[in-house]
Amino acid sequence: MGDTETHLKKFQKELSAGTVSLVLLAVLARSHEPLYGYQIAKRLEATGDPLLGGKQSALYPVLRNLSTAGLAESHVEPSVSGPPRRYYRITTLGRQVLAEWAGSWRTTRDCVDSVLEGNLK
Repeated sequence: MGDTETHLKKFQKELSAGTVSLVLLAVLARSHEPLYGYQIAKRLEATGDPLLGGKQSALYPVLRNLSTAGLAESHVEPSVSGPPRRYYRITTLGRQVLAEWAGSWRTTRDCVDSVLEGNLK
């Protein structure tokens, strides 16, 4: 019998790849002000965040990718308590893409749940 933990970790890594982008856009969309990485990580932790696996640093490359793609914008502000902070805000395009991704997520989730629950027709 194989090592189930190895298979679970591989599955979680593959599953989280696109999901993290979706969740980060959703966090930014629900904020009335720009957020920096630590604030985003804390909001995810409040939901029981299994996506980052406790690795806050994992969200920074995704945030950079979202910015490069035009789905988020960022700016740097000085901080009184440490190094400058990069703040992120969702763009209009990001909101449109989030709506599309959310619809796709729901369709996929419902389909997978149907199969897992044995509701095949």
